Amino acid sequence: MSEHILSKLYEILQQRKNENPEDSYVASLYKKGAKKINAKITEEADEFAVEVLALEQTPSNAEVRTDFTNECADLLFHMMVALSYHDVEPQKVFEVLEKRFGTSGHDEKAARSK
Repeated sequence: MSEHILSKLYEILQQRKNENPEDSYVASLYKKGAKKINAKITEEADEFAVEVLALEQTPSNAEVRTDFTNECADLLFHMMVALSYHDVEPQKVFEVLEKRFGTSGHDEKAARSK
């Protein structure tokens, strides 16, 4: 099986730590730190949330569907930047998701609050 795209992206993001911030968007985010990365995640989450609602209103609209997909990718990308910034491999997130798989969301949330 081929390597997961998020794992490949993580490797590239890790490499960007050694790049010049003037030449690399990701390196410039790393240089500005967690506050800037957090701001980008918040911005992208807001944009994605708008598209979630837009797609519900017009689910067959190809342009809206494309916008939804693109905003989701933007959000996921910036989340990956945060993982890389803090040296948390995506595999750790995959393991959490695998552990939760098959468990009711209500049950999983209740178990976390104990």
